[in-house]
Amino acid sequence: MLRSRWIAGPAADQPGPLVAALTDYRTNRLLDLPGIARHGLSLSRLWPALPGAVGMWLWADLTERRVGSLSVWRGEDDLHAFVRLRPHVRIMREYRHRGTLRSRTWQIDMLDQAALWGQAAPADAPGGRRSDG
Repeated sequence: MLRSRWIAGPAADQPGPLVAALTDYRTNRLLDLPGIARHGLSLSRLWPALPGAVGMWLWADLTERRVGSLSVWRGEDDLHAFVRLRPHVRIMREYRHRGTLRSRTWQIDMLDQAALWGQAAPADAPGGRRSDG
């Protein structure tokens, strides 16, 4: 599995509680993966200016045709505002029917990057496990 560096957002110093969000998109066709990855990287460039964004990782499991993110937000409203952003909506519409998306959100008391990735790593990814937390 490939994972980006931690990308801090403008709310990086926000104390908890916080909201974590994991997305896991499995594309039906390997040929769609480069476009999906390119769009994900373009969205990550917006990250440092997104209100309420604490930080995030992008990840990819090329052998399984999967990509996703693990992000941390000041609160649910900030996460929902991101989901409604025009560039995000455009990407979701373009790839919606080209694969399967799984996502989940949960509250964390404080940001511990190592613990968060360990809890949230996609369950069936190499070395990954899922927590019910």
